[in-house]
Amino acid sequence: MSWVTSYFASSIGKKNLMAVTGLLLCGFLVAHLSGNMLLVVGADAFNAYAEALTSNRFLLYTAETILFLIFASHIALATLLTVENRRARPNRYVVKGTRGMSTIASKNMYVTGIIVLVFLVIHLYNFRFADLEGTTLYDVVASYFQNPVWVVYYVLSSCVLGVHVWHGFQSAFKSLGIEHSQYTPFIRRVSWLFAIAVAIGYSFLPIWLHFQGGE
Repeated sequence: MSWVTSYFASSIGKKNLMAVTGLLLCGFLVAHLSGNMLLVVGADAFNAYAEALTSNRFLLYTAETILFLIFASHIALATLLTVENRRARPNRYVVKGTRGMSTIASKNMYVTGIIVLVFLVIHLYNFRFADLEGTTLYDVVASYFQNPVWVVYYVLSSCVLGVHVWHGFQSAFKSLGIEHSQYTPFIRRVSWLFAIAVAIGYSFLPIWLHFQGGE
């Protein structure tokens, strides 16, 4: 077995790869939210953005395949590490919350991960695979969020996502060995701010669209 195979078969290798995929997904969250903020600008801007994303089928499918592999790897590694950790010790994730900052998040990473996964599947079903014949994506999204039940569901799911990335972001750096008394507190603060931004950003859009009345 080569050193590469040995490395990724080891617990350290899995944690490192999970950290990298997690940070890549954090980058995707930022990019996706930035694009979706065009909903606030208006229908024309958002529909032009959606058209630009889907106009080149080759690039679209390539990007979606890469993103799927990142998601699948992250989920598979999380499952493997959770099983291994439960067999070896009670720790649920890469590290425990330090000084009580993210204890709840760290203890429930796999639970929040499952909730986020279910949310992702529903989100893709409603919007990525929506039938746009005779309408636009903006109209579909705006109409969807006229239902207050879906607004509440998206807000709650966005908050769970925020909790998940709160601990996951800072744990990723620790798993990669990036830990020092001088800058680890800064990473923790950035993790906290990033989690709040994600939760508020993804919660804001359905609320805003709901009170726009579908216009």
